[in-house]
Amino acid sequence: MIVLGSTGSIGVNTLNIAREFNLNIDVLVAGKSIELLNQQIKEFHPAIVVVADKSSVKDVDHDRVFFGEKGILEAISESESELVVNSLVGFAGLKPTIEAIKLGKRVALANKESLVVAGAFIDTAKLVPIDSEHFGLWYLLQGDKSIAKMTVTASGGSFRDTPLAQLQNVSVEAALNHPNWSMGRKITIDSATMTNKLFELLEAKWLFDVDHLDAIIETKSIIHAMIDFVDGSTTAHIANADMRLPIAYALMGQVQKQILPPVNLLEVGSLEFRPITSDRYPIWEIKDAILKSPHLGAVINAANEVAIERFFDGKIAFLDISKASIAAYEKFIDFSPAGLEDIYTLDKEVRNFSKYI
Repeated sequence: MIVLGSTGSIGVNTLNIAREFNLNIDVLVAGKSIELLNQQIKEFHPAIVVVADKSSVKDVDHDRVFFGEKGILEAISESESELVVNSLVGFAGLKPTIEAIKLGKRVALANKESLVVAGAFIDTAKLVPIDSEHFGLWYLLQGDKSIAKMTVTASGGSFRDTPLAQLQNVSVEAALNHPNWSMGRKITIDSATMTNKLFELLEAKWLFDVDHLDAIIETKSIIHAMIDFVDGSTTAHIANADMRLPIAYALMGQVQKQILPPVNLLEVGSLEFRPITSDRYPIWEIKDAILKSPHLGAVINAANEVAIERFFDGKIAFLDISKASIAAYEKFIDFSPAGLEDIYTLDKEVRNFSKYI
C-alpha cells in the first residue's frame, strides 16, 4: 500500500496493522519527522519515499526520495499498489485523493477535507472511510433496513467544561489539551471548535447519501455512531477509542481477529450525553445551512485553516476561529462550483479574504 502521512497518528497505526498482518508497504509519505521516517524505512523497506521539503531529502535513508506535492502525485502514479491510505492534513490531501481515484486505486480516507471541499466531484465508490464515526456508521449499515437518521458523536473537545465567559481568552496550550486523547495540532483545535464534527457530517452526507444527520456529545468516546431506523429502533456502534479497528477494516475489508478488547460496560458504569450548542461552539450556527449546501464546505475549510494558523501565531483569539469561518461563509455564500478548478480557485480567494478578518 501507499501510506500518505506515515509519521502521524493514523499513519503510525496503519503501519502497526501492516506489521501485525504482514502487509506490504510500497510508498511512505511523511512531513518533517525524518527520524521516525527513517525508522519506518528500515522496517518496511518501501520502494519510494516522499518528504515535504527538498531540504530534507539528504537526511532520508533511502535512494529514491521525492518531495513536495509533485513528489506525492508522482509516487502515487509510479506505484503499482492498488491501495492508498490518505492521512494527510487539510486541503493538501485533496489532489492525492483525486489522483489515486483517477488511477483506479482504492483510497482509505482519513483526510476528511477531500470530501468536505470536493465531495461532489469524488467517486465515493472508491473510498473507504477511516474515521471511527464513519466506520461506525458503515458497520451499522450491514443489513437491509430503511434509515431515518444518522448521528455521530463528539467528545466535546478541550473546552467542553470551561465556563463560557472564559472561552475568549483561552491559550493555545489549553486548546491543545484534549480531555480524551492525543491528536495532531490542527484536528485538536477542530475538535475544540466543533468544526471537525461539522466536517464529519459533511463526509457522512457524501458517503451515505443521507439527509438527516446530526451530532451529539458523548463524553467518554465509547459510542461512535448511531442510526435511527424508520421502524423506531436505534442501533449504536460501541468500541474502545482506538483507530486500529477502522484502519484494519479499511485495509482488509473484513477482520476475523480481535483488534481491540471489547468495551466492559460494567467498568464504564454510565454514559453522559450533551447537546452541541452554538454558545460554546459558534460554528454550529451554520451547521444546518452547510448541510443543505454541502459544496460550501470548501469555504469553511479554507477559512478554518487560515484562522487556526492565525490563532497559533497569536493574532486572533480562540472564538475568532469560528467567527472567521462564519464570515467567510457569509461572504462566499453564492459560490457554486462547476468542477474541481473552481474549488482550487475558491480556496485561494477564501484564504486571501480570511487573512484580514
